[in-house]
Amino acid sequence: MSKLQEIMEFEHFKTLTPIQEAMLKRTNKNRDFIGISSTGSGKSHAFFIPILEMVDPDLDEVQAVISAPTRELAYQLYERFKGLAGHFGVRMKLVTGGMDKNIGTLTPQIVIGTPGRMKDLFLDEKNLRLDTAKIVVIDEADMTMEFGFLEDLDQILSKMDENVQIDVFSATIPENLEPFLKKYLHDPEIVRIDKDEKYQSDVKNYLVPCKHMSYEEKLLQVLPAINPYVCLIFCNTTEEASQTAKRMREEGYDLVELHSGLESRQRAQAIRQIQSQKKSYIVASDIASRGIDLEGITHVISCGFPKDLKFFVHRAGRTGRAGRDGLCIALYKPTDVRTVEALIRQGIEFEHKDVRRNEWIALKPLDQKQPRKKDPLEKEIAQIVKKKSKKVKPNYKKRQREEIDRLRRKKKREIIQNDIKRQKKERAKMKQRAKREQQ
Repeated sequence: MSKLQEIMEFEHFKTLTPIQEAMLKRTNKNRDFIGISSTGSGKSHAFFIPILEMVDPDLDEVQAVISAPTRELAYQLYERFKGLAGHFGVRMKLVTGGMDKNIGTLTPQIVIGTPGRMKDLFLDEKNLRLDTAKIVVIDEADMTMEFGFLEDLDQILSKMDENVQIDVFSATIPENLEPFLKKYLHDPEIVRIDKDEKYQSDVKNYLVPCKHMSYEEKLLQVLPAINPYVCLIFCNTTEEASQTAKRMREEGYDLVELHSGLESRQRAQAIRQIQSQKKSYIVASDIASRGIDLEGITHVISCGFPKDLKFFVHRAGRTGRAGRDGLCIALYKPTDVRTVEALIRQGIEFEHKDVRRNEWIALKPLDQKQPRKKDPLEKEIAQIVKKKSKKVKPNYKKRQREEIDRLRRKKKREIIQNDIKRQKKERAKMKQRAKREQQ
């Protein structure tokens, strides 16, 4: 039995995904490689299997380095492959921020870590030699660039053997990444895997209006209408994620919270809980949109939209992994409409939905033009403008402007008064809810 067959048997693989086939069936396996493939396409095994085939478990030195942009993703890669590495007697070490810098007495043969901490141990502390590695993998290269970690990788690679093989894996290759790739990769083989029907999941996108409600309030209305195996809920900021998690706990939801506001120990604990799949709900900020590699996610809910729309695509990519179906639900406010329209132009097909009595109902498509209702204020202004008498009196334009200004001030006062009434009602509701919670 070949090592590849043994790996596939250990991992219970029946077939390889396209990116795995492209990597494993190369004629020159020592050539630098760039693999461009969407999330959920099996990129991790595409680089780890060749590493295991190459590593000599009897050679007491670092032979492969795998770089990940976040400690969460590095931890998951380590947890995902430590059993497989142990099966072949290969030592692996996880190196990320917030961890003990002690390497131990036995030199690891594979190092998985974040660029900053690997640079610290290799160049600053000189506790870990990486220059013996025959292969370096840069996972999620576009995210590594976005987070500003290319400089750390640059310093690491500049101290390594010029013949070291470099394999780069990413969902996209932005223009700003190309100078780095040209500097370190020599005549790389470039493989771009387009969406394959065999491995393409059926992910539906629901667009749900919040109307007068906050994202949190609408989320609590939506949750009873779904029955997820694992539901990943994204918020735009750390504060919003923390507040959403608090509200959900108050409503009795058992969940995992993951964002940059947590301490290193709490984040590691959150990742362990996520990997164990004992919790059905994960509330996260965008730090996790490409830092969670979990096949069991059936639902993704976005509470609003990130400023960088690429992150919305990454959020949606967390569900429907490995050919499974998934549902991505985007909660939007009137202020989000332009963002939604931009996503529609990019090719995302939304079904406009709402929830009533825990059931989904269909709404008219967002881009379907509604008959425009004439503003009563504009009607009154038009009548004032039309009231031009046959005999034009001096300063009539000035008086006309003054009358229009009075109308507008009156309308503004009405809006403010209505808003004050609405706020009073909301405060009264909050007081009633607080009283019920105290009873």
